[in-house]
Amino acid sequence: MTSTDRADSAAQKAPAKAPAKDPWDLPDVSGLVVGVLGGTGPQGKGLAYRLAKAGQKVIVGSRAVERAVAAAEEIGHGVEGADNAETARRSDVVIVAVPWDGHAKTLESLRGELSGKLVVDCVNPLGFDKKGAYALKPEEGSAAEQAAALLPDSRVAAAFHHLSAVLLQDPEIDEIDTDVMVLGEERADVEIVQALAGRIAGIRGVFAGRLRNAHQVESLVANLISVNRRYKAHAGLRVTDV
Repeated sequence: MTSTDRADSAAQKAPAKAPAKDPWDLPDVSGLVVGVLGGTGPQGKGLAYRLAKAGQKVIVGSRAVERAVAAAEEIGHGVEGADNAETARRSDVVIVAVPWDGHAKTLESLRGELSGKLVVDCVNPLGFDKKGAYALKPEEGSAAEQAAALLPDSRVAAAFHHLSAVLLQDPEIDEIDTDVMVLGEERADVEIVQALAGRIAGIRGVFAGRLRNAHQVESLVANLISVNRRYKAHAGLRVTDV
């Protein structure tokens, strides 16, 4: 047998290589329960409204259950309100939309309830002075990396940083023309978050790297705030050629 024959024979015996996965082939997430910690604030309430409007089961959480219940009634669309611990326990995916100054304390207090959960951090560490907004650099590198450090038994992703709370909460706006940059360590988790983002009309979730790249994504919000102030807008982002 010639070397060519042996090569042909080996090629015939080798298993066929699986085709590359379509990056836009995302899972069905319609049956997942989504909890929103900080669901009484503008960003959390807006995300809860948009996801619930799309048919997602949503629970909004707060330190005070009364505030959570009131926010849920205001949002409508079947949204429930509960304290943060119950919200975490009952949810498959938990979005963290709390203020930066309460980020670490909130997550530390819920480490047990968030164990085994997919946690999606959308917190932007920002400071403000007379010159406007500016990015803060957490010791861990970013809010998402802080979450990962505080929640070793959770799967942490990062997303929803650049969405305007004003647009999210406006019932007169049917579609929000923007992309959501999604970061995470496991492709399956990233794709779940992409799929959740895609449930909101007009929005597309785009993979943007590992959690180590979260700082610049979080920091970009300071630039968008400057854009919004100058142009009286609610700026978002679109990623081209994908």
